[in-house]
Amino acid sequence: MTYTADEATKPALESFKHFDVDTQLGLLWFGYLDLKEQLQPAPPERIEVPAKAVFDQFLDWSHEEQLQAQRDIINGAANNISQAYNALSANSRLDVWLLLAQGMENGTIIPVPSDYQPPAETDEFVALIKNIQFEERINFMLTVVQEMG
Repeated sequence: MTYTADEATKPALESFKHFDVDTQLGLLWFGYLDLKEQLQPAPPERIEVPAKAVFDQFLDWSHEEQLQAQRDIINGAANNISQAYNALSANSRLDVWLLLAQGMENGTIIPVPSDYQPPAETDEFVALIKNIQFEERINFMLTVVQEMG
């Protein structure tokens, strides 16, 4: 399957790109919550092993450093974590974000604040996402994570 923005996901992708980095992080979190029950339990080893190698770097950092590393990946900062992320395939990049989200759930990664509410300007984006099918949502997520870095 080719993971490029298709007609169903282009409006959501364009909308997502206009949000600030912290809003993008919040939306990735909510995207994970929306999709996690439908995701296959484990990706193939060729995807999981490189993704886990990048994810494991986060475990050595404080919560503040973890947050900054996520921001750096989204912003394409010229540093080691971004370079490691950029070397991954789209599927491995998505797995990094899934591992980060799972880490948020189990407390090893800085969580989204419990009182976090996405800004009102994300309402249109959320409506766009809710109107596309599961496979298109995955396609959207793959396109987003491929373009980061």
